[in-house]
Amino acid sequence: MVEVFSGRTLLNKDGDIIDPEEALRNKVVGLYFSAGWCPPCRDFTPILCDFYTELVEENDPPAQFEIVFISSDKSTEDMVEYYHDMHGDWLALPWHDQYKHDLKKKYNITAVPKLVIVKENGAVITDKGRKQIRDKGLACFRNWLEVAEIFQNFKE
Repeated sequence: MVEVFSGRTLLNKDGDIIDPEEALRNKVVGLYFSAGWCPPCRDFTPILCDFYTELVEENDPPAQFEIVFISSDKSTEDMVEYYHDMHGDWLALPWHDQYKHDLKKKYNITAVPKLVIVKENGAVITDKGRKQIRDKGLACFRNWLEVAEIFQNFKE
């Protein structure tokens, strides 16, 4: 992931600029392609919030998992409103960053919502993250972690 976002900046919900190299190192990363105008996105985002909260915020130590929101909203204002109102405390690629188009191409995103789970180097673990979370809940994280080839501190 470090390579995928090399030279880029990410934002947190407070609008602070985050260095992707530090934030994503040694983590399984979910690339969440989504938009506020999209009803299926608005349906899945709260489920993703619960998943993230249980894994990262309520686990000790926190699971090695991070989400990067890549917006398909129509404006910065739309993205910020959707991000603040519905999303968990994860990261986002700034709306104006045209790199989102490269990411959509790279990960073959033709519709939203799409949750692509990737290794640290950007290689795809699964492009069916949304379905796996709906079907298996937290259990799918263990599978992703086994494939991710990262140093693990995760305990169930």
